[in-house]
Amino acid sequence: MLETITYSIINGVLYGTLLFMMSSGLTLIFGMMGVLNFAHASFYMLGAYFAYTLGLTTGFWLALILAPIAVGAMGALVERYGLRRVHQYGHVPELLFTFGLAYVIEELVALFWGTVPVPYKAPAVMNTTAFTMFDLDYSWFKVFILLVAVLMFIGLWLLLMKTRAGQVIQAALSRPDMVGALGHNVPLVFTLVFAFGCALAGLGGVVGGIQFVTDPGMAFMMGPIVFVVVVLGGLGSVPGALVASLIIGILQTFFLSINFSLAEAIGTLNIEDSGFFGVLWHMEATRIAPVLPFLLLVLTLIFRPRGIFGKREA
Repeated sequence: MLETITYSIINGVLYGTLLFMMSSGLTLIFGMMGVLNFAHASFYMLGAYFAYTLGLTTGFWLALILAPIAVGAMGALVERYGLRRVHQYGHVPELLFTFGLAYVIEELVALFWGTVPVPYKAPAVMNTTAFTMFDLDYSWFKVFILLVAVLMFIGLWLLLMKTRAGQVIQAALSRPDMVGALGHNVPLVFTLVFAFGCALAGLGGVVGGIQFVTDPGMAFMMGPIVFVVVVLGGLGSVPGALVASLIIGILQTFFLSINFSLAEAIGTLNIEDSGFFGVLWHMEATRIAPVLPFLLLVLTLIFRPRGIFGKREA
């Protein structure tokens, strides 16, 4: 049992850090701009594909830098010539715009790179074993994932809490008229925030595309879970996104690692197999794991709509 718990914690933390890398940009965009970007996972996908293509020429390490920059530049163009035009009409047009953009990006990716997964892999040196626990080898790439996530969190926290730029960004959301009166270009601030959030998603794609799979369906596979992380952690809260990512990662990994049902865990009640509650009572944990994040989402919206650390209502 100790081995299973340790395995679940380690792999859950690794999975959770990847979720944080994908969700941090969306959290930043919503927290600073009030825009819930449905195309965020598509920028994550573009980061993986850009890194794969650039890596064929420049190698992985240079692609690790260039790919997020390219994704951020695309995000700036989307905000300047798309979101800014529909922002005046309210949140619903923004949601519809980003929802349609997600489909457009998916089709463009399939057009340029095909519909089958591309062979995007980590450098050979990062596939070597960093440490072994319970006869399981963990590569340097997994250590690298954890390191990038930690640096990303520290960097975001320092940017928002300890710099003048972070103060201007936060003030531009609540009092854009006052920030503009002080001489700051509020539309430019929003463009830079959106571009930076997309660049963070692109960085997540550079790493996540290796850990998972790089294909045109990766955005719609990970996109819903990213929104669960943002809502669970609290809309606009970067620390909340980190905590929510780790909660989902550890719980989902734990449920996938063990094979038990409520009937086996709590054997004092005798519920028949037939009927909805009977099926749920005897259902194995591995079958619950895929829907676990969305169950947490529903419970969060019912009992704590603002999330763990959020100040906004979901």
